Amino acid sequence: MRITERTIDDIVVLNLIGRMTINDGVDQLREKVTSVIAQGHPKVVLNLAQVPYIDSPALGELVRSLTVTRSAKGSVKLVGVNGRVVSLLTIMKLTAEFDTYDTEDQALASYMVTV
Repeated sequence: MRITERTIDDIVVLNLIGRMTINDGVDQLREKVTSVIAQGHPKVVLNLAQVPYIDSPALGELVRSLTVTRSAKGSVKLVGVNGRVVSLLTIMKLTAEFDTYDTEDQALASYMVTV
């Protein structure tokens, strides 16, 4: 798996490309999310549109990413969630925990909403 990163205002967009499994991608995602939080960017958008497959340990890493960003007063928003990820989120009863969006623009706009 490859991860590309870009920052828009104070939001970090991580594009994940390739299969995300315990052997390929889990450690990369953990390191990248830890790094962006350490740099003071707890608002993260994970674009999964180019992730054709995700396994259970990788789903666990998505949950961990959500937890650490929330601890830093931020969050993780998911974009381009495919059928496999939707199925895993549903089976694990995590659909209410993650904000998911069809487009990156929608995810970025959701951070602009004030409460």
